Amino acid sequence: MLEQNGQPSVGASRAVRLDSFGGPEVLNVREVPAPQAGPEQIRVRVTAAGLNPMDWIMTADADTAARFGLSLPVGFGTDYAGVVDQVGDGVTGFALGDRVFGSALSRAVADFVVIDPAGRLAANEAHHIPDGVDDRTAATLTIAGRTASAALAVVALGPGDTVLIGGAAGGVGVFAVQLARIAGARVIGTGSATSFDFLRDLGAEPVVYGDGLADRVRPLAPDGVTAALDLHGVETAHAARELGVPDDRICTIAAQVDGVSAATGANATPSDLEEIARLVAAGQLQVPIAESFPIEQIRQATELQAGRHVHGKIVIDL
Repeated sequence: MLEQNGQPSVGASRAVRLDSFGGPEVLNVREVPAPQAGPEQIRVRVTAAGLNPMDWIMTADADTAARFGLSLPVGFGTDYAGVVDQVGDGVTGFALGDRVFGSALSRAVADFVVIDPAGRLAANEAHHIPDGVDDRTAATLTIAGRTASAALAVVALGPGDTVLIGGAAGGVGVFAVQLARIAGARVIGTGSATSFDFLRDLGAEPVVYGDGLADRVRPLAPDGVTAALDLHGVETAHAARELGVPDDRICTIAAQVDGVSAATGANATPSDLEEIARLVAAGQLQVPIAESFPIEQIRQATELQAGRHVHGKIVIDL
């Protein structure tokens, strides 16, 4: 066993690797050299990694991967939670044994990740896990929480608002619905009929997505809809326009609509994410874990997540 900065290091570790771009079938668990923390870096022993649609979207083909700065061979997954087990020279604010969560772009499904915490980059960050938040939950917060916060900042909800949220039962939706309710807004959320009880538990009034959405929403909101978030495509954004919502109070996250703002997790601030973790710790925000898988079942977990019909989050246990 090697030593770095007087701290033990493990010589080899498991990590999900892709040797070619594609779907879940190209994901493999490999034994790789354990990364080591350098100056101003920390190493995290990962205990859980949360899956998101962007994980498989950005590794599906070479052109998309290049837009994220990825090249083969490449890792998989971005959201992580775990324990700091190495601290490099010059690091402040983190110590051995600290429980942390954050993002490690396309490398989180691994026994270890090395993070540059001082950089405060959305794709390479660490935050302390508050007491009362378990690792599985912490591993789901970063991408979905950041994205929901950024989208809600665009439409600036408050008491008296009625917001239509498309894709409300998805990974970002579970955060957006609850944060909208905390802001005092009434929420109407789209989903399949099988998701209705789930949406009600989150605090949303459910409505079926699909053709004729605006017509189904009108009787639910006779006084009108004042804002909209489209967390899946463009259907909700177009329905919101039919309902008279102005473009500056509509936001998308997964598609572009001319005249409508689009938000990504990179638009959120570190304090937004830390506030979400605080809300979880205080019991004011719930994160439903739909299912968890061991790392050896990464293909099955990704296939389930890519189906886009999961109510809540999927987590990989390490």
